[in-house]
Amino acid sequence: MIKAMINNTEIEVPEGTTILAAAKKANINIPTLCYHPDLIPGGQCGICVVEIEGIPGLKRSCMTPIGEGWKVHTHTPRIMATRKQLLDLILSNHDTDCLTCIKNNNCELQGLAATLGINSIEYQKMEEKLPVDNTSVSIVRNPNKCIFCGRCIQVCSNIQSVNALAVNNRGYESAVTTAFDAGLGNSPCVNCGQCVVHCPVGALYEQSHIEDVWRAIHDPDLFVVVQEAPAVRVMLGEEFGMEPGSLVTGKMHAALRRLNFDAVLETNFTADLTIMEEGVELVSRLKSGKNLPLITSCSPGWIKFMETFYHTLIPHMSTAKSPQQMFGAIAKTYYAERMGIPPEKIVSVSIMPCTAKKFEAKRPEMRASGYQDVDYVLTTREIGRMMREAGIDLREMPDEPADDIMGEYTGAATIFGATGGVMEAALRSAYFLITGRELEQLEITPVRGLKGIKEAEVDIDGVKIKIAVAHSLGNARRLLDRVVEQLKNEGRSEYQFIEVMACPGGCVGGGGQSWGSNMAKRARRGEALYNEDRSLPYRRSHENPSIKAIYEKFLGSPNSEKAHKLLHTRYFKRSPIDGKIIDGENTTERR
Repeated sequence: MIKAMINNTEIEVPEGTTILAAAKKANINIPTLCYHPDLIPGGQCGICVVEIEGIPGLKRSCMTPIGEGWKVHTHTPRIMATRKQLLDLILSNHDTDCLTCIKNNNCELQGLAATLGINSIEYQKMEEKLPVDNTSVSIVRNPNKCIFCGRCIQVCSNIQSVNALAVNNRGYESAVTTAFDAGLGNSPCVNCGQCVVHCPVGALYEQSHIEDVWRAIHDPDLFVVVQEAPAVRVMLGEEFGMEPGSLVTGKMHAALRRLNFDAVLETNFTADLTIMEEGVELVSRLKSGKNLPLITSCSPGWIKFMETFYHTLIPHMSTAKSPQQMFGAIAKTYYAERMGIPPEKIVSVSIMPCTAKKFEAKRPEMRASGYQDVDYVLTTREIGRMMREAGIDLREMPDEPADDIMGEYTGAATIFGATGGVMEAALRSAYFLITGRELEQLEITPVRGLKGIKEAEVDIDGVKIKIAVAHSLGNARRLLDRVVEQLKNEGRSEYQFIEVMACPGGCVGGGGQSWGSNMAKRARRGEALYNEDRSLPYRRSHENPSIKAIYEKFLGSPNSEKAHKLLHTRYFKRSPIDGKIIDGENTTERR
């Protein structure tokens, strides 16, 4: 343990603790800008500098371990003047049109300027405008807002291992951009949006579909249906100042009705449908022993990552579509038929915690209904903006259920939003499909939590199934390198079933979530989903009465020809340089 003084307050912390962390423990606030609790400190901005008695110069508190007997000062006149000078320099090269910025009132730079009392910029303003990168269907990159904090590069490279972003050029010409400045849409970017949720300013944000959805809602000739992903119900409250992990399912349904959506339905319904299709697929592969391990396919960021860097695993991928895309296909077929609505009149809107869902909806093969299955994808942030624009305060909403036909769901569906949730949900039903008996211990705790790679062995009627769960693409890469090596050298893998989620924490950590996210908040959101699971009358997907009905009245049985046409998909080999399809024939379907 180290004993030291910060602003004349005695502290005792473990050796190796940074000055910033030690100050936080003593309830002393040191301002930061480039620092993020989930990333390795880089000290790019210098805002967190402090003085240490007897040591010359200023030290960056985010990177400097505190020493025995040190006397640290965090707000001397010299430090305060230095911080303002550094912030002035950043602002002089920043587009400060705050009123029209997507991060207005949520911007860390804006908040810091207010905290430090910046009311004028001392340095000459640089007015050169760089072109905005709109090449991606999911993410917009505005270099005029970039402050070179390095967060986006670190999360893209170190956590996601995609390496789509880097600093190009030198000196005044330096810019955070893609290779050859070709744009995110022409890079290996997988659209996960982790760069977006880690950006402190408005340099990265989602491609917005808000105006498209408003036009559809206000068109009397259209019937607009909306679905909401499992993770949205534990994230949307944060848009309205509620505590992270607040479960707002009923309030969310009520608010969406007041936005005048014609039908408020549930992605959770098709999460249950996904489990039925994927569960039967797993049982089939376990019996045949072919193409094991089976790897889940619900995360579109992971799917593009696989197509780009691990296309040799295509035969091992579940061909079941994600719940979003199953919903889109079913909404314009089964739902349209049951409601007597022409499918061409239905506009399918999804609310997702994920920017990659925008890319997924635009994939050309996602037209099983004969139309684009999902027309528009809104992030949690976007639906929050729509609600505020309509004068809706989510906190004041009553609790209301979703609509019939595609609104009923089980606890298995709701835990899809947490890492390990798809695995747990699938095993609950796979056990029944294999044995004909219900799994009594529903909570499979080894696949829960925020450990990067989780492993477990499950006994299904005497058959041992080894499973693995990875969240974040860097962890997925570490796991899959081992799988590829085993398949190459031994012809088999030690695992039979693998779940991969692109984002840290799973969907509760998605790129479309509320600003200011960190792993602590993601953990609270995940726990809220497990709480909802425990509260629901049905906790296994095959118990859902509405799922039984869709098979009886429309699909026939899981993996039937009709189910295959509407609910299953194929994959492509992509270039690791620009993410484009390079082998249209290198596809895999269930049959």
